Amino acid sequence: MYMHLLLQVGTLIAVAVLAIILLIIIIAILAYSIRIVPEYQRIVKLRLGKFKGIYGPGIVFIIPVIDRPITMDLRVISIDLSSQRALTKDNVEVTIDAAVYMRVIDASKAVLSVTDYRSATVTLGAAVLRDVIGMVDLDTLLTQREEVAKRIASIIDEHVSPWGVKVTAVAIKDIKLPDTLIRAMAAQAEAERMRRAKVILAQADYEASQMYLKAADTYAKNAISLSLRQLDTLLEVAKEHNLILVVPSSLEVTALSALAAATLKKQEGSGVTQQG
Repeated sequence: MYMHLLLQVGTLIAVAVLAIILLIIIIAILAYSIRIVPEYQRIVKLRLGKFKGIYGPGIVFIIPVIDRPITMDLRVISIDLSSQRALTKDNVEVTIDAAVYMRVIDASKAVLSVTDYRSATVTLGAAVLRDVIGMVDLDTLLTQREEVAKRIASIIDEHVSPWGVKVTAVAIKDIKLPDTLIRAMAAQAEAERMRRAKVILAQADYEASQMYLKAADTYAKNAISLSLRQLDTLLEVAKEHNLILVVPSSLEVTALSALAAATLKKQEGSGVTQQG
C-alpha cells in the first residue's frame, strides 16, 4: 500500500518536473522565435540558407534552427579614418584625420553582397582619401577643405552603392603638417603682415603730404588763416606750463614778411640780369 502510494507520488513529481522543463523549453523557443524590431532596424531572414526577405519594424516570428535572422541598423553611423598619411600634388607629406558618415539603405545587399560593409568601407575610404589628396596641392587642401571632402564622399559612395550603403558625408577633422613647413608658413605670414603694414604707412604718408600741400595753398592765399593756425599751435604748446614762449608781435611779423618778399624780389631781379 505504501509502496504504491510512493510510486504514485514519484510519478507525479516526475511529471511535474517534466512539465516544468517543457515549459522552460517552450518559453525559450518563444523568446527566440518572437522578435520585436524597432523602427530603425530591419531583420534579414535566411531560411535554410536561402534569402527569405526583409522584415520589420514590429513583431517578427523566427523558426528556430531553420531560420537565421541578421539584424541591420538603418541609422547613420560614423567610421573614423584616423592618421592617414598622404602626399599632395606638390610633394608635401600630410597626415589627415577624417570620418565617413554612411547608412544602410538596402539591408539585403548589405548582407548578401559584402562580408562586412563597415570594414570594407574603412579600407576603401582610406585608399580613396590618399588618392584624392594626391591630386590636389597643399593650398587647395587647406583653403578648399569642404570641396575636397565632397569629392572623396562622391567617389566612396560610387563604390559602396552596390553594397546597399549610402555615404552621406566625409568630414576632414584635422590636417597635420610637418614642423618645418609650419615654421615656414608662419614666417611667410609674418612677412606678409609686415608688407601690408609698410604699404599702409606709406599710403598714410602720401595722403598726409597731399593734405599739407592743400593747407599750404590755403595759407598762401589767406594770411588770416595762417595767423589762426599759429594761434592754435600756440594754444597747444601752452598746455605745457613749464615752457616760456616768445611770440613776435604783428608788426614784427609784417616787417619780416616784407623783408622776405623784398629779398625774394631782389634775387629774382639779379637772376634776370645774369640771364640777360
